[in-house]
Amino acid sequence: MLYWLLYQKLFPYFRLFRIFRYVTFRCVFASLTALLIGLLIGPFVIDRLRQFQIGQYIREEGPQSHQKKGGTPTMGGVLICISILVPTLLWSDLSNPFVWLVMLSTLAFGAIGFTDDYIKVLHKRNLGLTSKQKLALQFLVSAAVAVALVRLRGEGVYSTRLMVPFIKSYRPNLILDSLLHSAHFWPLAFLPFIIFVMLVITFSSNAVNLTDGLDGLAIGCTIIAAGALTVLTYVSGHAVFSDYLELQRMPMVSEVTVFCGAMVGASIGFLWYNAHPAEIFMGDVGSLALGGAIATVAVVIKQELLLPFIGGVFILEAVSVILQVGSYKMRGGKRIFKMAPLHHHFELSGWSESKVITRFWIMALVFALFALTTLKLR
Repeated sequence: MLYWLLYQKLFPYFRLFRIFRYVTFRCVFASLTALLIGLLIGPFVIDRLRQFQIGQYIREEGPQSHQKKGGTPTMGGVLICISILVPTLLWSDLSNPFVWLVMLSTLAFGAIGFTDDYIKVLHKRNLGLTSKQKLALQFLVSAAVAVALVRLRGEGVYSTRLMVPFIKSYRPNLILDSLLHSAHFWPLAFLPFIIFVMLVITFSSNAVNLTDGLDGLAIGCTIIAAGALTVLTYVSGHAVFSDYLELQRMPMVSEVTVFCGAMVGASIGFLWYNAHPAEIFMGDVGSLALGGAIATVAVVIKQELLLPFIGGVFILEAVSVILQVGSYKMRGGKRIFKMAPLHHHFELSGWSESKVITRFWIMALVFALFALTTLKLR
């Protein structure tokens, strides 16, 4: 909105406003706006959640040290979503389809999380949506994102070819060319791409959700992952950088940099209130929205295979749960970890909550820096 007003409408009369044409400038402003929104309305949101008695229910099987956190306001992800979406609407070019795609994906995953949280709060001790219901909704939203990208491919602004880290010349296409020109079976040509996108986005969304178990852990890792995505998105849409780094240049995705900047600012603003000891929890509305946003951006800029490094801690947390459940079922009740997700294992091993959080942040930073180095190691 402000981009449309200040640059497209007022720039011809006030040459000073030409600065708003630069995506880097608007990215910084979006980040600062998101941070300001989070800091200013945070206390209001916390008070409202307390008034409505929307408090976190702590499961009895969890670490005993967490029982004291019961009743802490949850569903703070509403604050995160507002802090991301409002600055994006203000500072981005709203004629860009990729901007709308990442915003709607974030909003849709946030709505799934909101529904899950609301059921938990409405019915005390209820576990919310069942795993099947949640996965079905996540797959549905992910499929919608994939179909939208297929349509953008038809308009020539998106490619279904993967960019493989470390290998610049190998770019496999997820479209079945043999079926593409078939009169009856051409829709099946896009099925591998759609399934791939569904798996990537759904897994990422749940991975962030599993990481959200300690004060500031998930949101701190999100700041780092979103910062890495901001850099990757910018270079992917920049003519000089994309050519130098031998990336597939996609000019239109550069506008998504504004969204990524807003995600960084919103996450920092939320961390102000979510830092240990937390005044508010993000809930599923926040974790699912952030996971969906991170994965959708990665898919849009063709860095899906780099996502395990961009969000390395999220992946480790999700894999630890998969291994724990698999071991329990296949080895007659034997566990690999003292408790999953992974951060609980280290808590039960004697690490303080603050130490676990800080060290996982360090791990997230190392993963993100490695992801950025792969741009040149090709």
